Amino acid sequence: MKADFYETLGVGKTADDKELKGAFRKLAMQFHPDRNPGDAACEQKFKEINEAYETLKDPQKRAAYDRFGHAAFEHGGNGFAHGFAGGGFSDIFEDIFGEMMGGGRRRSTGGRERGADLRYNMEITLEEAYTGKTAQIRVPASISCTDCSGSGAKPGTQPVTCSLCGGSGRVRAAQGFFSIERTCPQCQGRGQTIKDPCPKCAGQGRVTEERSLSVNIPAGIEDGTRIRLANEGEAGLRGGPQGDLYIFLSVKPHEFFQRDGADLYCKVPISMTTAALGGSFEVTTLDGSQTRVKVPEGTQNGRQFRLKGKGMPVLRQPVIGDLYIQTVVETPQNLTKRQRELLEEFESLSSQENSPQSSGFFSRMKDFFESFGER
Repeated sequence: MKADFYETLGVGKTADDKELKGAFRKLAMQFHPDRNPGDAACEQKFKEINEAYETLKDPQKRAAYDRFGHAAFEHGGNGFAHGFAGGGFSDIFEDIFGEMMGGGRRRSTGGRERGADLRYNMEITLEEAYTGKTAQIRVPASISCTDCSGSGAKPGTQPVTCSLCGGSGRVRAAQGFFSIERTCPQCQGRGQTIKDPCPKCAGQGRVTEERSLSVNIPAGIEDGTRIRLANEGEAGLRGGPQGDLYIFLSVKPHEFFQRDGADLYCKVPISMTTAALGGSFEVTTLDGSQTRVKVPEGTQNGRQFRLKGKGMPVLRQPVIGDLYIQTVVETPQNLTKRQRELLEEFESLSSQENSPQSSGFFSRMKDFFESFGER
């Protein structure tokens, strides 16, 4: 058995139009399916609320309901029980749910649409990242049509206001208390139509051409950095604003240096005799200068030497990183007979003090496994 319409809305039989509308608004906000997705009970309740309000807000239907009850609309009566027309629960009910759905009616922009953003991939060397540079690039992109000044209309003519939506870009269909609003099918939401398209751009208001642009790459730029050039993307449709151009930078791997933030690392091979007796060598840094590195006597493989201020500049800061030189001690190869004899003689004269790490290592390993076997 159907519930009483007044009870459904929670009002008395003497309620005026303002009370009815207020009660309906409150309940509709509470039980609207968009706020209760997948809840069949709320969907049914929402239908009952609509049916009750649709009946009671109409003076003639309300009078008939007050006299005959639900029987007044049976057998072909003009009630709301069969549902409301439109696109279902996902339609925008602007009169009630405008704020809940994101606020206000969308206004036409006169057919103008923002242009798309563009991406350009650029590869630079580590030296260019160190010094910075100004690069010239050529970018194929849409630009505003010069013949029609971006309007899309044939020179001498102008776009006209859409006759279906009156320039709003939206059309509305009233369904009782609700207003269902959709994009205008005639102008696709632009609010304007073009009767005579521009021959050059076919009514788009833009054409594709290749442009030359200057890109400033600051010193200290890192791999993966993105540079934004505002309003250098595609031209907007029919005179709309331009999009942006994004330059994605990648730094080529360097033959000698590896980068870690502002610091640089370089592996330098040195001879066994230089490592043992000491010496020095020169390295060329990214700024092109020569720096001498002193190797102390007994230098071990993998030892690092720090060259302060010889690394990478920090982007937009008066700071420069360091350069770390890692020595790689090279074992002699292709020995002559005399060289071999000298090394064998050196080996015979060596003691644990000459190679403390290797001697100590094997001694510790022996002691460890002997004590392990006693457990």
